Amino acid sequence: MSTAAHRVGPQVIETPAPGNGTHEDDLLANMPWLPCTLTVELPVARFTIGDLLALAEGSIVETACHHTSDLPLRVNRLLIGWSEFNVVGDQLAVRITEQV
Repeated sequence: MSTAAHRVGPQVIETPAPGNGTHEDDLLANMPWLPCTLTVELPVARFTIGDLLALAEGSIVETACHHTSDLPLRVNRLLIGWSEFNVVGDQLAVRITEQV
């Protein structure tokens, strides 16, 4: 064992005791650091591995949905709502249109 190795104990996270009038929202408010994966599913028609390998900066990919279609929005693969793309300045953004 190297001299730089040391033992790390379990991390303690304090949460309110149940029955104190707290909500699930209060519990989530205590964990803003909790990592998650946010995905928007965008259907792409006739897209091949060759197309994927040919992608470069500035490439345009044709989608299989109308520009006003709502797209599923998921957090850790769980559907949380529907969204649409918006352009804000020179960036692409996602606007939540409906929550599940």
